[in-house]
Amino acid sequence: MATATATTAATTTDRPARAARRSAVAGFLLAVPPVVVVALFVGVPVVLALAFSVGFTGGLNSVIAAIGQNVHHADGALPTFAAYGDVFTSDGFWQDFGLTLGVTVASTAIVIVLAGGIGLYLRLHGGLLARLLAAVAIVPLFIPVVIASWTILTFYAADGFLRSLLAQFGIDGPVWSYSAVAIVIGSAWTSLPFAVLMVASGLQSVPDALIEAARDAGAGTLRIVRTILLPLSAVPIVIAATFTAIGVIGSYTVPYFTGPNAPTMLGVALTSYFTAYNQPQQSLVIAFVVFLAAAGIGALYVWANFRSARSEGRI
Repeated sequence: MATATATTAATTTDRPARAARRSAVAGFLLAVPPVVVVALFVGVPVVLALAFSVGFTGGLNSVIAAIGQNVHHADGALPTFAAYGDVFTSDGFWQDFGLTLGVTVASTAIVIVLAGGIGLYLRLHGGLLARLLAAVAIVPLFIPVVIASWTILTFYAADGFLRSLLAQFGIDGPVWSYSAVAIVIGSAWTSLPFAVLMVASGLQSVPDALIEAARDAGAGTLRIVRTILLPLSAVPIVIAATFTAIGVIGSYTVPYFTGPNAPTMLGVALTSYFTAYNQPQQSLVIAFVVFLAAAGIGALYVWANFRSARSEGRI
């Protein structure tokens, strides 16, 4: 009797452990397919590209090495950074890098200011006008980037609508087509919807009790925004800024359609190196520069999520 009772108790105790093991195995099996797909179609090409950029031109890289121009080959097992030297010693690359950095900073700042203004107005006042602003801000989400880019290009052209309208009043309007200004306008246009949704949701999550308490204590609108709304919405704002910056720094369509021929954004420059100049190694170098810049910006996103998780007690 005692032995049977002990066996039953042991079996009952083992059931949760077996269930946990089965759940872990099932979760692992479900995670395997996407991991394999990412490894094959993202991981392997990235490794091959990195190897090719430092001169390992054999194996799967042999075809592109055979048809590419100005390809540098490694000395046996020793990598060569000659392709990096070609890029980093070029004045054109640093001009492209400067334009990319300037457009990214300007576009991100404009987007966050606009999204913050719309979100704050929606949070503090509400009403029909605030809802209309929020609705208009997400319209670019439903317009293809190619269409938006072409519209911006023609709108600010020398014979575009803006100059034609100002000419009726004797004003010589600006020509922003094929300029950095057009890239900033297009980047802000395409990035604004996500930022508005993110920032507005963060501001809406601030409890009304905190705002009412601050007002009862005599705080004005600016003080409420500075000491309550913005600090409590810092994580969504940082996330919106990082996603906007990453999207702009690696963009291609908007700068290709609306930007100047030289200097160009890095996304356009690496494409030119690959297709027009037939220099695949140098294009990969620029691609890794863009990747490292985006990774640095992405570190802010990781920090924001870590801070959010720590404040919520999840870590």
